[in-house]
Formats: sequence, C-alpha cells, structure tokens
Amino acid sequence: QVQLVESGGGLVQAGGSLRLSCAASGRSFSSYVMGWFRQAPGKEREFAAVISGSGTSKSYADFVKGRFTIARDNAKNTVVLQMNSLKPEDTAVYFCAAGSMYSLARHAYDYWGQGTQVTVSS
Repeated sequence: QVQLVESGGGLVQAGGSLRLSCAASGRSFSSYVMGWFRQAPGKEREFAAVISGSGTSKSYADFVKGRFTIARDNAKNTVVLQMNSLKPEDTAVYFCAAGSMYSLARHAYDYWGQGTQVTVSS
C-alpha cells in the first residue's frame, strides 16, 4: 500500500511557476513508477509526466514539454513537478499516482493522491 499526498497548488498568473510535490508513505517507494496527471473541469483525467523508479527515465505529454519537469527523491519518498511558463489552459486538479509499470495510461496506476488545484489566471 502507498499513500500519496500532493501539495503546492494554488493561483498563479499566466507565465508564472508552481512546484507541486507528492509525498509518499509506505515501503519501497523506489520500486514505483510515479506519474502526474491532471483533470480540468468537464474533461477526462490526462497524463502529464512520468518518471521511472530510479529516476533515469522520464516522459512528458506534448502539451508540457519544455515547460514542466518531473523529478524524484527516493531518500525522501517524494516526487515533484516543476511547472514553468504556465498557461490558463493548465488550470486543473493535478494528481500524482504510483504504479508498477512505466506507462502513460491512467489505468496502469494503482494508487492516487487526492489532487491539488492549480489555477492559472490570464
């Protein structure tokens, strides 16, 4: 079992930055692939970024490439999503997720946090 708690969301102006953190409890954090997903009102939850257990492999959705960076600290059981050059269309609830497979598909993840709201004003 893994419990995930996100933090760091908030209100920011377009062009600004936010750093989301996800704290994990439970054993063997480094064995989990960690992903970030987001869900805007009225839309399906979509993939944003994923990082392998060792941190050596990372993948991003096309809409965040060059703006967002995913990283993890296995000693601290945390994964972060650094978001720069934010746009109003980035407004969504952001979720971190843990799974055993390196995947961009949300059904591949077994554990989810409660989400943190990110609002980008124009």
